[in-house]
Amino acid sequence: MMNRRTKAAAAALALCTLTGCFSPAGSDGGGADGEAGLGTAGAGDSAGPMDDGVGPAVGQGGAQDFGQFRQILEDGGIPGPETLDDVGFFAEHRVELGEATCDDEVCLDGTLAVMGNMMNGTNCTMLMLGMTTPIDIESMPRAPLNLAIAIDTSGSMIGAPIEYVRTGLTQMQGVLRPEDRITLIGFSDGAHVLAENVAGDDPALGVAIDSLEAEGRTNLYAGLRAALEHVDTSADPETQNRVLLLSDGEATTGLVNDARVRTLADAYAADGISVSTIGMGEDFDPVLMRGLAETGGGAFYFLEDPAAVTEVFLEEAQAFLLPLAQNVVIDAEVSEGYSLRGVFGTQRAVVTPGRARIEIPSLQLAHRVSASDDEGGRRGGGGAMVVELTPEPGATGRDVGTLRLTYDTPWSDERVEQEVEIRSPLEPTETPEDGFFEAEGTRKAFVMLNLYAGFEMAAVRAAAGDGLGAMAVLEPLADAVEDWLDVFPDPDIEDDLRYVHMFIENLEARGVEAPMDLPPPAEDPWPQD
Repeated sequence: MMNRRTKAAAAALALCTLTGCFSPAGSDGGGADGEAGLGTAGAGDSAGPMDDGVGPAVGQGGAQDFGQFRQILEDGGIPGPETLDDVGFFAEHRVELGEATCDDEVCLDGTLAVMGNMMNGTNCTMLMLGMTTPIDIESMPRAPLNLAIAIDTSGSMIGAPIEYVRTGLTQMQGVLRPEDRITLIGFSDGAHVLAENVAGDDPALGVAIDSLEAEGRTNLYAGLRAALEHVDTSADPETQNRVLLLSDGEATTGLVNDARVRTLADAYAADGISVSTIGMGEDFDPVLMRGLAETGGGAFYFLEDPAAVTEVFLEEAQAFLLPLAQNVVIDAEVSEGYSLRGVFGTQRAVVTPGRARIEIPSLQLAHRVSASDDEGGRRGGGGAMVVELTPEPGATGRDVGTLRLTYDTPWSDERVEQEVEIRSPLEPTETPEDGFFEAEGTRKAFVMLNLYAGFEMAAVRAAAGDGLGAMAVLEPLADAVEDWLDVFPDPDIEDDLRYVHMFIENLEARGVEAPMDLPPPAEDPWPQD
């Protein structure tokens, strides 16, 4: 076992890698004996349990899911780095964002966290971007749907998978409206239209759902093409033109070239038809299904359990019902005294010196209302993102930066613009002994960020054959997160910790043993530098 002092240094290696906060001793930083704790209350905060979220949070559209990573661990495997998706990971956490105070459909908020690492107190600065809505959801207008649902009915769907699909689709129909037009397509060796352009409340749609039967092979191209063509035929600027594609396997008949399938989706995406994809089982093609969703500005889901299909159908239905904003752009510009190192929680950020631009196809209401609201699964926690900043040595001033949000409202031609100025009560390199957290959610976001970093580092090292290096990240990370949870209980973080332990157990099952002692890092361990 590692002694407590060595564990603290090792925990700092894991918990500070993603914030770039390690630098040579002697830097300006607080903390007794050069150490600062993550689990203590920040300036003006009181330690205690995490409160449930306040007000409706807003989530990102686009490919986002973390289920495949979890499933590999649950099956006793070691996930590769290609299964990691920071958008999906962040979307599975409900972060407290506070009340929405703007007069628009979506409000952007930026909250600051400044803390010292657990090794020597070196300054780490982080800005959490959160989005909320002040509007009465019940009064929101929404455009009618022009939706085609393409369901894989190949032989591998026999039994529980196709039964869960029927259940999920039936529940989805319960939130559709008479003005919606729905086409249901089953595909196996070919594509078969089971209901064409019927109203959302038409009993014929229910009959078509009940008729879904599984047999044959998987002609994914035929199913996607039929769905896109039917949506295109009825496409209207006043409707939401969408395709929802579900498959449990790779294409085994028809056109099986992934590039050709992507090209098909590309052509229709240019006409405003979005594609969301659902992959289930062990044999589906995650690269293709994720790519189709990214191309079409939809969402990507991996179902580790066929029963989760019900949750996903309802999640998609909620996105249909509540499209809050489209063509979203967030620009972050940092002031003199800081440099911008990275953006996390979105795959659509472009970072240049001192600036970052985030482009998001769509925003919708996050369906989880609190961290404990997980009866239907953890998906849909919200759209929190993290911007990592680095103070310049010797810098002064309280201005941190400016955030600018612009987006289109789905039901009008209006382009909304917002601007948020970020100021700090601290000088850039000033680091309070107990850290400063402008809002409660930033503390949780910091831990989320470092958990993601730990998973990423461990997956990369394990894939390279360095099981010992993976263990050297995960063991101290688990200890540090356990300490944090003793002070700030949180169901999301507790579940994350379960997968950290699972990763460790899977490595141990392969003969990897944790080192008895870990030397402190000799240099900045942040993998991007």
